[in-house]
Amino acid sequence: MGADTPTTPYQWETESFQKQYTMRKTYKYKIQNQSNTIRLGNLLDDMWHIHVHIMRLQRRYYRRYKKNISAFTMNRHVAKLKKRTKPHWKSLPSQVVQDVVLRYGKAYDAFFKNIKEREAGKTIRKVGKPKIKGRHKYNSMTFTQAGYTLEDNRIKVNCINTWFSFHKHREIEGTIKTITIKRDRCGDYWICFSCENVPTPKPLPKTGKSAGFDFGLKTFLTTSDGSKIASPQFLKKSLNKLRTLNKSLSRKRKGSGNWYRACRALSRQYRKIARQREDWQWKLATHLCTEYDTLCFETLNIEGMKRLWGRKVSDLAFYQFIQSLKFKCATHDKTFIQIRQWAATTKPCNNCGRKNNNLTLSDRQWTCPSCDVNHDRDINAAINIEQAGLAA
Repeated sequence: MGADTPTTPYQWETESFQKQYTMRKTYKYKIQNQSNTIRLGNLLDDMWHIHVHIMRLQRRYYRRYKKNISAFTMNRHVAKLKKRTKPHWKSLPSQVVQDVVLRYGKAYDAFFKNIKEREAGKTIRKVGKPKIKGRHKYNSMTFTQAGYTLEDNRIKVNCINTWFSFHKHREIEGTIKTITIKRDRCGDYWICFSCENVPTPKPLPKTGKSAGFDFGLKTFLTTSDGSKIASPQFLKKSLNKLRTLNKSLSRKRKGSGNWYRACRALSRQYRKIARQREDWQWKLATHLCTEYDTLCFETLNIEGMKRLWGRKVSDLAFYQFIQSLKFKCATHDKTFIQIRQWAATTKPCNNCGRKNNNLTLSDRQWTCPSCDVNHDRDINAAINIEQAGLAA
């Protein structure tokens, strides 16, 4: 393996590689509220019509021939439609139209790949067959190399000859590869720049410390050194507000103006909760990377936990936190280790290794019958996770 190749996805082999390392990053800005943003919505509706046509054609073709149409063939078909029965599609950006077909191809590829993996026993996760999206659920379009003009904090969509301003709160670094315009459930429009060759920030200093972390429903994280981190549970704190907004929505006649206003108010509240949670998790991930060089976590069956404990697991959003922490560890040259799902961490004593098979979920403290050491259930599990991670 060369000196410029990472040894793992989350750490670099040499310091010289880390200094030269660049990554792909997305910058997201809000398009300012203007009278002409409705034209973006009309453009998204046109893309939705292409999406519906493609999906219906695929269904008919499969019913008749028991085969699926390739993305290449579908692109040629759409090009012919522009000359024959759909001349109004000519004014749409060609690369954005091709991206609609590309999404169709990726969705079917993921569907058939998942079938093969489940048959081979590699996964139990199920990916559904692609379906036709509703008009209000088709909310994004992607430009690759053409179809737009970019000037500082303004972008011009060439096909509608209209400029849109966005709030450029930080500079865009790297090389812009794609530009995606999105509409959220609140009716706001966002522009996302996906950039390559973005330089990494200066890594955090080394501390020489390692720790194991145990995830829990009562305490979000328990570290092997005895400290405990509680989750703010933003969804739980906002339940009364959400109930009020849901009641207000249920009193409106579906499809009316007031109904859409109530929908947006409810979406804004959910967006606020998601932003609060994401902000807290990113700050926690940065704090852990500042304190430790090696972080050991366990692999959890999140879907199974949702079936048992439902809303609280979703409120804690442990999987989302792990993804944020992986990114932070890669950015700051820290080592992230995740032990296997079925590794025994709760019942074994971290001192002598004897397994306490009589331990129940309600037992928060227990004493090892072999070495007489008193254990806190979560701290003992965190120490076992650290030992298993460092051994691996």
